[in-house]
Amino acid sequence: MSRKNRYRCLVVMFLCLDLAVLGWLGFKFLDRKVPDEIYVTREDSQEVTKLLKRPFLTFEDAIEVSGKGGYDLKCRLLGVIPFKDVHVVEGSRQSVYVSGGTVGIYMETKGVLVVDTGEIETQSGTMEVPAGNIVKAGDYIVAFNGKKITDKQQLIRRLSDLNEEKVTLKVQRNGKILPLSLTPVKDTGGKYKLGLWVRDDTQGIGTLTFVDENGKFGALGHGISDIDTGELLNIRDGSLYGAQIMGIKKGTKGSPGELTGLICYDEKNVIGSVSRNCESGIYGNIDKEDINDLPLKKMKIGYKQEMQTGPASILCCVDGTVKEYAAEITRIDMNREDTNKSFVLKITDQELLEKTGGIVQGMSGSPVIQNGCVMGAVTHVFVQDSAGGYGIFIENMLKKV
Repeated sequence: MSRKNRYRCLVVMFLCLDLAVLGWLGFKFLDRKVPDEIYVTREDSQEVTKLLKRPFLTFEDAIEVSGKGGYDLKCRLLGVIPFKDVHVVEGSRQSVYVSGGTVGIYMETKGVLVVDTGEIETQSGTMEVPAGNIVKAGDYIVAFNGKKITDKQQLIRRLSDLNEEKVTLKVQRNGKILPLSLTPVKDTGGKYKLGLWVRDDTQGIGTLTFVDENGKFGALGHGISDIDTGELLNIRDGSLYGAQIMGIKKGTKGSPGELTGLICYDEKNVIGSVSRNCESGIYGNIDKEDINDLPLKKMKIGYKQEMQTGPASILCCVDGTVKEYAAEITRIDMNREDTNKSFVLKITDQELLEKTGGIVQGMSGSPVIQNGCVMGAVTHVFVQDSAGGYGIFIENMLKKV
């Protein structure tokens, strides 16, 4: 083959590769713009294909009559190539009481969370790691020598009473209960040690997103993870408290800001219970007698396919009062795997920008409003641009109630 022919083959090959890459990127773009599942009202369901209208896509005008509480709408690319099935769920438009108020959070883990393992200096002067390569960061200790463990004080007491050379722990790891055997060592003070760093609770402040008609609440829009392991905390119990904002650390480029608050961990200050911690937030029940004292406003929910890029607003509390601040939706992703990063918003309200620099830690859960409906909640702030961040669709939060 001549050099000229080889050159032509090379050009054709790269051209085909470019076309393949462009086709794949186009496919991924459309896949993110067309949701896998949508909720619609009975009125909207008559025009659902208009809600999903996108260039190059067509939808079949006939569906299977299965009576499963919804239906699948088949979608084709260029009218020929099967693209995806969109599951359509019909129902009435729900209303919730949106908040934006600041709350204090206290949660206890199911068992004792192992944060890390470490070295112990023994009585003989040597350094040993008794739990090394046996217990892992992220494990939850649920039993010690056959006895149930619920907090780290129980673990400390059982260890102080130890008079055996072997210890059997039961740990929860990746949803499974595993028995582990290890040999504790005596430190320089003659006390048995396992060489474990542990934690059994967490606390902080966040924003209450909504309360439904039954007093069930959703907050934060993202789960609470352990700061050391990065794993979502497996909780057994928790409480929601009233909180007071004491100060604001303004966000700047490369340094996220923060709301600092005062939480009185007293039974009289409890406003609800926390029963669930998952990827889309924390959930539980508000005490009936405290509902009237919360900043709540009844509002209809908006579905994700109704969200549009453009003007919006958020409800949050940065100075003791819940206020509405202007924002803008800049990007929407209908099928994001991380559901708490489904859209991007930017704070445009000059008053809030001057106070906080935009989105700060403690504002997670702030309701996002557009066209008179609650569309979602703020979940993350961009480290390099504190005016912007991610949000979660309200329908994804409501699925976990």
